[in-house]
Amino acid sequence: MATVIVRNLPDETHRALRVRAAQHGRSTEAEIRAILDNAVRPETRVKLGSLLADIGREAGGVDLDITRDRTPGESVDLA
Repeated sequence: MATVIVRNLPDETHRALRVRAAQHGRSTEAEIRAILDNAVRPETRVKLGSLLADIGREAGGVDLDITRDRTPGESVDLA
């Protein structure tokens, strides 16, 4: 995992982060990770497969409702 250092963080911002972390029952460091994670990977992000399926339906009624084959694969003897 990467390490990030933030320099010159205003005291007020640090206090607000500590308060917010306490409200969520986690450390300041964990709170910062959660904030960054939510900022770059929002829950409302569009996944490529879903987007393409929507475009196909809108463009001409193409339905990509494909059921995944969950049958376990057979092992291969490489000897």
